[in-house]
Amino acid sequence: MVSLELQYLYEIGRVTRPAREVVQSLADRIDLIVAREPFEGVVRAALEQTWTRDPFDRMIVAGAELAQVDLLTRDETIHEHFDRAIWSDE
Repeated sequence: MVSLELQYLYEIGRVTRPAREVVQSLADRIDLIVAREPFEGVVRAALEQTWTRDPFDRMIVAGAELAQVDLLTRDETIHEHFDRAIWSDE
């Protein structure tokens, strides 16, 4: 879902690189791994994310929650609702 949202943001001009490049760069630089949680479980968990109408945010937070991992995001709304959201401008 993260890759899909990144690609969408690239297509509308909000980011400057395609999703595959961004994900690969992060994998190389910070050992990012893409979660492999079962899609059905993520959808079920996303149904509980009632703080937003954004399907990308709901699925992304649900996936991180299920995997019990930190979520790298600048999104302030996610930071308000998900304790494991992190970001560093360094």
